[in-house]
Amino acid sequence: MDGFQRRKEQKKQNILEAALQLFMDFGVQKVAISDIAKKANVSQVTIYNYFESKHNLVNEVFLYYVNKASSQFEQVIHSDIPFPEKIKTLIFNKKEVASSINEEFYQYLMKEFSTEGNYIEKIYAEKAVPYLQLLLKEGKEQGYINKELSEEAMLFYIHMLKDYIQREEVYQKILPLTEDITNIFFYGIMGKERE
Repeated sequence: MDGFQRRKEQKKQNILEAALQLFMDFGVQKVAISDIAKKANVSQVTIYNYFESKHNLVNEVFLYYVNKASSQFEQVIHSDIPFPEKIKTLIFNKKEVASSINEEFYQYLMKEFSTEGNYIEKIYAEKAVPYLQLLLKEGKEQGYINKELSEEAMLFYIHMLKDYIQREEVYQKILPLTEDITNIFFYGIMGKERE
């Protein structure tokens, strides 16, 4: 990649990051292209040159956000930190996102997640499930997950939870419960102090 192409990609990245931060704080409707341009330190024309419309920009930010979250999840899974720390990091990240994401932007993401054949579904199948399998295997090997639990049962539970969360009447209420649901998933209803 030559210098021009690298600067062009960096500018696009800056726009996506600026838009994501603003959407996380204020939602999609309240953020104008001029707000994004100011935060990204580019002109509005530059944004339109890259994305053509606000609608296209919102879709690109959605993909950017999903890819960023997937990369962060992968980094935690492949890190050298102990298994319990990985779980705490994943829970903390969920809690942090849940407390910082704008409700309107969250609803937009979840509406996208609930459509058939969406991008999140693709990432879930191609990346999240294999990473979760690695995490569950590591937890079993280190004695943190009951060795008698089959991978099939654990994956069934994960798929069941994912399918339920995709329902509109559920995802509209789930944001404040994200940390608790993640804790229940990893520690059960008896909690992490169980012997």
